[in-house]
Amino acid sequence: MATPITLNRNFPPTPNHVWSPFVNKLELRLRLSSIPYTTASGSLPQSPNRKIPYMSYQPSPNHIPELLGDSTLITKRLISDHLLPDLNSALSPAEKALDLSIRALLEDKLQFFNTREQWVDNYYPMREGILGQGGAGLPWVMQWLIGGKIYKDIIRTLYGQGTGRYSSDEVRVLKEEVWEAINAFVMEGRNKTLARRRGKGDNSDDKPFWVLGGEGPTEADCTLYGMVAGRLMCSSAAPETGRLVRGYPALVEYARRIHDRYFEEYDLWEEEI
Repeated sequence: MATPITLNRNFPPTPNHVWSPFVNKLELRLRLSSIPYTTASGSLPQSPNRKIPYMSYQPSPNHIPELLGDSTLITKRLISDHLLPDLNSALSPAEKALDLSIRALLEDKLQFFNTREQWVDNYYPMREGILGQGGAGLPWVMQWLIGGKIYKDIIRTLYGQGTGRYSSDEVRVLKEEVWEAINAFVMEGRNKTLARRRGKGDNSDDKPFWVLGGEGPTEADCTLYGMVAGRLMCSSAAPETGRLVRGYPALVEYARRIHDRYFEEYDLWEEEI
């Protein structure tokens, strides 16, 4: 029986994480529930909202496969179809708000800084990584044409959003502020988890711990892991952030433990750059 889910990642289907934090986020979300899926390169023009990732999803053998876009909306759809559990169902309203705040900090603020670093500050490595042989595998002329359009669109978007109006030093300060805050959440979550486990006589040091410090993951963990893994994999097009993340041992440990538990067959990112 064919797998009803194909995750289109814009990268060749190799046993690796990709540069997109949203792809990594969705892969972890599926693996947390042991949902089988296949990966494919896909094509951005085929995506229902022209974003990566997108998913080909067949709810049942009698249904025609659908194309779903946006990692958050895909997750909500799979929850509504009872294919995925609601990871946040046991949280209090305040905990749900905190979880949402962490996700917003990463996806609605930090991601704009990431986009600037990749597509503006390191345009050529990013173009090669996304459109060249490591990514979509387009001929050079197509890389030049499509990359140029992406660059112009991103410059316009970042200027309208505000990130494009900052100096490089100002972006660096704001980016460091976000990662420092995220690291504080991770350290507190680790300390809560380890204290609880030790109180139960569990002294293992290889199990994942979660950003809110609970017994299991929440939606924020999928977003955070996707972001950390993507930054650690994208050393050529995001060298500054790669060094910044590696400067927080708790963040790297957080991601490594999740990787080792749920992505054992995937290559691990480089420890240093």
